[in-house]
Amino acid sequence: MRQTVVLLVDGNEGDRQRLHQILDPRVKLKEVASGREALSYIKQHNVTLVLLASKLPDMGGFEVLRKIHQEPRFKDLPVIMIVQDQSQKAEAAVAMAGGFDIIRKPFIPIIVVKKVEQVLELEYLHSNLKEEVHRQTQLAEDRLASSERLFEETVMALAKTIDAKDAYTRGHSQRVARYARHIAYKLGWLEEEQRRIYFMGLLHDIGKIGVPEAIINKTTHLTDEEYDKIKQHTVIGSEILDLVAEFPELAIGARSHHERYDGKGYPDGFAGSQIPVYARVIAVADAYDAMTSRRSYRDVLPQDVVRGEIVKGRGTQFDPQFADVMLQIIDEDDEYMLHER
Repeated sequence: MRQTVVLLVDGNEGDRQRLHQILDPRVKLKEVASGREALSYIKQHNVTLVLLASKLPDMGGFEVLRKIHQEPRFKDLPVIMIVQDQSQKAEAAVAMAGGFDIIRKPFIPIIVVKKVEQVLELEYLHSNLKEEVHRQTQLAEDRLASSERLFEETVMALAKTIDAKDAYTRGHSQRVARYARHIAYKLGWLEEEQRRIYFMGLLHDIGKIGVPEAIINKTTHLTDEEYDKIKQHTVIGSEILDLVAEFPELAIGARSHHERYDGKGYPDGFAGSQIPVYARVIAVADAYDAMTSRRSYRDVLPQDVVRGEIVKGRGTQFDPQFADVMLQIIDEDDEYMLHER
């Protein structure tokens, strides 16, 4: 904490000596005799309180007070005016000028001491309150950052656990999350929205935890019963993520990423705007990764084939707006490297 300094500004040497006797050694008192000296000293040193005579050799005390408070960094510096006037008008004048209080001449020691101590105590509490608020704010920010890191690490670990069930789609969830975030970026979504859809993409397939690996890794055609079990991963995933109260939207990507724009998807058969917007974005990203990933039964599809499938699904499988953004991304990927990164 900075040292407490009281600046006494008074051209009357006798008054300065008298105040020095009253206040010493209670406070560290610095004395100057003119307004110019006072303004110069305040700019160069930390001052806690100013005792300012209303009349000075070079300018009026009220002018000095006005110049002090004109400076933004000194606008809250408390000033006690030293006045000869015994009327209530003096108090009103000081208050209207922005002074904190007044000390009248002739000085009454106990009143001088109490008024100075009152200001210094208030400044001490104010200073400590600011420091405590800053400390608590920093502590809260540190805890929030730590909590966010833990959340991100947990989500990433879950995504890797999900992808590990399928030997041919390692990294699928991370890629879908990146593609979805890139689409959101292209759409001009806010950074927080991009962050949200990224996490939704990471966990969109979490429901596969409840699907037998034998079905997930099957290389031959799935039976109707097996396909029904695969489709259940959307419901299982949403039920798992519904438990995350702090991020209620997280379940959206898991439940609805297999809905189709024409209403022929699952599990709810939603169509068009019925499908949550985040899920419509993830659906395009998921399809792109499915076509650009190596599978047990085929290699990565050529880029022109992938593009053709996105065009074909525009307005039927995919929301046209998000399909168009994905097509733009594909067209910008001249060397077909996006899926390799």
